[in-house]
Amino acid sequence: MLDIKDTAPEQDFADPIAGDPRNFAAAVNNWVPHDIVLKDAWFPLAHSFAVVDKPARRSVYSQPFYLWRENGVAVAAEFHPNDTDPTDKSDFSDAAGRYPVLEHYGYVWCWFGNPANADPAHLPSIPYLPAEGNLPKHMLGTVRFDCTAPLSLENLIDLTHADFLHADVVGDEKMDKEVVEVFYDSETITMVRRCTNKSVAPIMKWFGGVKSDVQQVRQVIRIYLRSHAAIAYGRFSPGDNVQLFHPCIPETRDRTRLDYAMNTSNVKKSNLFRYLMPKASYKVSRQDSTMTSPQSPRYMNPETRKDLHSPLDEAGQKYRVLMTALAERQARGDFAYRDNVSADCSEIIGYDGK
Repeated sequence: MLDIKDTAPEQDFADPIAGDPRNFAAAVNNWVPHDIVLKDAWFPLAHSFAVVDKPARRSVYSQPFYLWRENGVAVAAEFHPNDTDPTDKSDFSDAAGRYPVLEHYGYVWCWFGNPANADPAHLPSIPYLPAEGNLPKHMLGTVRFDCTAPLSLENLIDLTHADFLHADVVGDEKMDKEVVEVFYDSETITMVRRCTNKSVAPIMKWFGGVKSDVQQVRQVIRIYLRSHAAIAYGRFSPGDNVQLFHPCIPETRDRTRLDYAMNTSNVKKSNLFRYLMPKASYKVSRQDSTMTSPQSPRYMNPETRKDLHSPLDEAGQKYRVLMTALAERQARGDFAYRDNVSADCSEIIGYDGK
């Protein structure tokens, strides 16, 4: 089992990005995502509808989680409830072998780390998912990646990759102007991309009723580092907003589960885009998997060759450095949160409630 130790948080935390550029470059090129195991975080292990009276098994970094309901309330434990003689209980659960659990946004969230540190204040903010959940099932789904979770998220935060890998769904790279910004703190990283007169996403042209040849686009990816969870929010004019929750659960160090939610409730019920866009996740995930699955083994060990980067890779590079810095801090016994992940992030992602 993984060991957890608690020490007082460090008082002085040097920003790993704003420091010496040579240290930043070294951290980028010494990226070994399989070594990263972040603790003291809420993980959305299942859609609420998937947790029933019969136990279902999930895992976080191979740590077992059995999920079921007792009198309608979601619970989680290290051991199957029929296991009358559990042994080798870890430090991740209480004396009865149970984990802290929250049910929110239509997910059952379980705490991975020291149970004494579990706090609802550390639940990530997802402003466009209803707190009580209850989205129709056609807006929910599950896909898997044969790669380490941090690599999947590094791929996701590079919004420009969609123009090439997912052009048949979300549109190609043709546009008049593109501006990319990156914002971060010790627990999150956010990429904002603005595109002027970008080619209309094919799925919006074919099924969304968009007649124009170009759109004004604002796309955002925000990653909650500890929870390995991302929110993707896109505003398309003309067109409808895209509201995706993309949690990459590290079932093992090289296997990722994605129980996604795409809230298209803002789209008219008569518009096919409302029903087809969530299902596009299955196509998009297969396209992503063709890229990340063969890459993943190449990052299992330190490598002398340097990765090559373009100017648009800023978000991915900073993601690597922030993840590595957080893992190193936890390795020193510091699991404290320095930034509030539950603070409403509507402003930074540009969400206006629609």
